[in-house]
Amino acid sequence: MEMLRDSDIDPAPLAGKRVAILGYGNQGRAQALNLKDSGVDVVVGLRGGSGSRIEAETAGLETALIEHAVASADVVMILAPDEIHRALYAEIEPHLPKGAALGFSHGLSIRFGYVKPRADLDVFLIAPKGPGTALRSLYQQGKGMIALWAVEQDATGNARGIAVAYGRAIGSGRAGLIASSFAEEADADLFNEQAVVWGAVPEILIAGFDTLVAGGISPEVAYLECVGELKLIAELIEARGIAGMREAISNTAELGALLGGKRIVDAGVRQRMAEVLKEVRSGAFADELAKEEAEGYPRLDRSREEARKAPVEDTYRRLTGEDQFAG
Repeated sequence: MEMLRDSDIDPAPLAGKRVAILGYGNQGRAQALNLKDSGVDVVVGLRGGSGSRIEAETAGLETALIEHAVASADVVMILAPDEIHRALYAEIEPHLPKGAALGFSHGLSIRFGYVKPRADLDVFLIAPKGPGTALRSLYQQGKGMIALWAVEQDATGNARGIAVAYGRAIGSGRAGLIASSFAEEADADLFNEQAVVWGAVPEILIAGFDTLVAGGISPEVAYLECVGELKLIAELIEARGIAGMREAISNTAELGALLGGKRIVDAGVRQRMAEVLKEVRSGAFADELAKEEAEGYPRLDRSREEARKAPVEDTYRRLTGEDQFAG
């Protein structure tokens, strides 16, 4: 594994270059501000009438219409939602200067052909392994977030230098840049989203909550046991690793985990995980994502509505006095 840190990275390939950020969401805001604070010339490309203009300008960032931002830039970072990359690239391609660098923070669009860049462009990946809010807060603390980097197309011979210099400028060189590929990053990320952290883990939490409530345990106690303790295990794993986490908990908890864990995550679960990975690699999920966007997100809208009505969410609101869906 190749791990690069600040001292290994020459910032010169990005010096004097102008970076256009397209997409001012979680990652776009964080990366734009980190770049600015690192002394990089940054412009945020927005559509006319975008509600993000005031927010970005209040944060001290320059804004411009997308086509003008792209035309003025040496590096264009596409941080808009994956499913609109195809249309966005078609829109900006006529404005991309010859020999410019095109960057992404997720490999999906290149891996599955949403975007097919012009041959004269450098194409690189810098994928921070966490949300933009954390990327920004770590940077402000003088720390960084590990990121993957890759080069898909090296038209000018400078793509690698620009990629790692960009990673350094957003603060990821402080923690480490790991060499990867668009395919590896996309496959691993999509698999994790579906089969582990964002897909399976919440479903296990809900199933545990429902099982306890059905067994006569009060919803409040069920929530605290099955959902509330998740943060504790995450913090222990971050600090000590999985083996260290197990050694840190009580003998009762450790034996319970030993006897119960593999009954839940059995050979059948592992087989279904392998099926998810196969589907990801085949492009089936990328096709589903494109279809969902084209149809106006009906499944996501329905899922969000159902989630709001779930008993586990009622319990969350009673325990915390908060409504995350208000407004």
